[in-house]
Amino acid sequence: MAVLSAILLFGNIGIQEILVIALIILLLFGGKKIPELMKGLGKGIRSFKDGMKEVDKDIKSDETSATGKSRED
Repeated sequence: MAVLSAILLFGNIGIQEILVIALIILLLFGGKKIPELMKGLGKGIRSFKDGMKEVDKDIKSDETSATGKSRED
């Protein structure tokens, strides 16, 4: 499902467009900066996912304490 929404988001973007975008990014940031940028992006995504898991856990614990029952998924 995520792949389909990603395809719809970018429309009819082809290999040539992706290569041009990659070349522009390489020229702007240089070869040494790109791994650092991707590492920072990965840490940000991981932090976001951890935060979402924590929110889900808090919501489930609030539901459990409000109803007095445990909810099995």
